[in-house]
Amino acid sequence: MGRLIYNSSHRELEIDDRTLAHLRVAILNKLRRSESFAFTWEHGVENGSGRTTMWLHESIPLQFVFSGNRTPKLNRLWIEQLLLQANSTGGLQWTPEPTESDEFTAE
Repeated sequence: MGRLIYNSSHRELEIDDRTLAHLRVAILNKLRRSESFAFTWEHGVENGSGRTTMWLHESIPLQFVFSGNRTPKLNRLWIEQLLLQANSTGGLQWTPEPTESDEFTAE
């Protein structure tokens, strides 16, 4: 499990390395263009349910900490979906990884 650490917050978001790698690409693409956006995630039942939203801005420190040393092969369709969400009024939210068959049905 990797971690997303935003600012100097004591809260760290634990995310599996594969998902974190895809979020990293989407988030850094937005921030390098100076585009701020909301990022929302659900806590899950094991963490008391609920959800958190934070505003991501290029001037606030952000760390992506991976537990493994191998970079996963990235799924272009998943990154595109994450970027579309980040550009929406609802902001970026976790979405399951699409399969190759999803790519053919989306066209």
